[in-house]
Amino acid sequence: MINQTIVEYKNVIRKARSIFVNKTLDYGTAWRILRLPSITDQIFIKAQRIRSIQDKGAQQIEEGINSEFIAIINYCVMALMQIELMTETTLEMQPDRVFSMYDKYIAETLELMQKKNHDYGEAWRDMRVSSITDLILMKLLRVKQIEDHDGKTRISEGVDANYQDMINYAVFCLIKMGYGE
Repeated sequence: MINQTIVEYKNVIRKARSIFVNKTLDYGTAWRILRLPSITDQIFIKAQRIRSIQDKGAQQIEEGINSEFIAIINYCVMALMQIELMTETTLEMQPDRVFSMYDKYIAETLELMQKKNHDYGEAWRDMRVSSITDLILMKLLRVKQIEDHDGKTRISEGVDANYQDMINYAVFCLIKMGYGE
């Protein structure tokens, strides 16, 4: 089953990366102006919209929840990049560097997923998409708390681990919705 998960995971990421690449080519790295809490809030808005659509069973904007989960993946990768680039003041980056960083963070996150998936026995496959959405929202609230405490934690993981978990949760949701085929 794990091989199937890796194939589906990579299919989802290929679609997310394609959107990221095209938006980067359209807009450059305008997202570099965002402070980390602003990226967190953008992810929160996406997750909150997903939950709202799930609760209401309807939506009024044509864009569905698949695109919101993709956006969560890409904003989380942007957040991981911003953590690394925190001391750099240059806003515009060369596309090759951005795409290389994207691939690096996705590879690290995929490796994390494989380790956790081994230990948890792919429990996510038996979960509801709505429950995984709630986990994303919980992770966001944790990140906001950590950000409000200037990044300091006593025993908890840092924001980077939470962003990675949110990437994996969003990928799982998309796989469960058939987007990984």
